[in-house]
Amino acid sequence: MAELKTKMNDASVQAFLAGVEPASKREDCFRVLAIMEEVAGCEPKMWGDSIVGFGQTHYKYASGREGEWFQIGFSPRKQNLTLYVMTGYEGYEDLLDRLGKYKTGVSCLYLKHLDDVDESVLKALLQRTVDRLTKKED
Repeated sequence: MAELKTKMNDASVQAFLAGVEPASKREDCFRVLAIMEEVAGCEPKMWGDSIVGFGQTHYKYASGREGEWFQIGFSPRKQNLTLYVMTGYEGYEDLLDRLGKYKTGVSCLYLKHLDDVDESVLKALLQRTVDRLTKKED
């Protein structure tokens, strides 16, 4: 089985985010950083060279593949600010209906601009994710 290339490391989150362009995306990143720090209750870590992750969770697929990954995280991609919601979106319909303008992938939430979404709803969505992964919610 191939080893996962994206791993937690000691690179500087602040230095990485300081280099994000354009400035509007960099500002969104620092706002998301503050939201995720509050929700996760822990310090951010770099995962690979372009993902900021919070917390850690163990996963295991039906195939038998397993490993460690962050609970919530984000990455400033060229087209979107990508937020990682590791639980997927089943049971999140109430929040997604009120979130604003976004697109989703399997566990990705794609935002053009943070101002396109309701930050309080985004915070609730991220909190639900962390709670599910830490078994605080049934």
